[in-house]
Amino acid sequence: MKLPSRNTQFLARDSYRMRRLMDAARILPVLGLILLVLPLMRLDSGAESPPTAAEAVYLFLVWIGLILAAFVMSLWLRRSLGPPRPLVTPVSGRQGMAAPSMPPVAPKDD
Repeated sequence: MKLPSRNTQFLARDSYRMRRLMDAARILPVLGLILLVLPLMRLDSGAESPPTAAEAVYLFLVWIGLILAAFVMSLWLRRSLGPPRPLVTPVSGRQGMAAPSMPPVAPKDD
């Protein structure tokens, strides 16, 4: 008996990696919340708790790790998405915003 062939569709490698990186950037705040709440979720209340200094070091290490992970992901996303487009197009060879066009005002004769 012959099995029907499946038509598998593969995504381009670059777009697949970019989408997974975007997914990781979306998950990062949830991961950070879980890591920051972990010390509070100890069930063993009878045991001796770790010193406050160790918990503070853990929290700051998690915080710095989240900042570095977000920075690295933003660099990778920026590189994969391409150069940013200018917000304002240059006018007559000069950089900057174009002046609004207003009709000329005739002087008043009193």
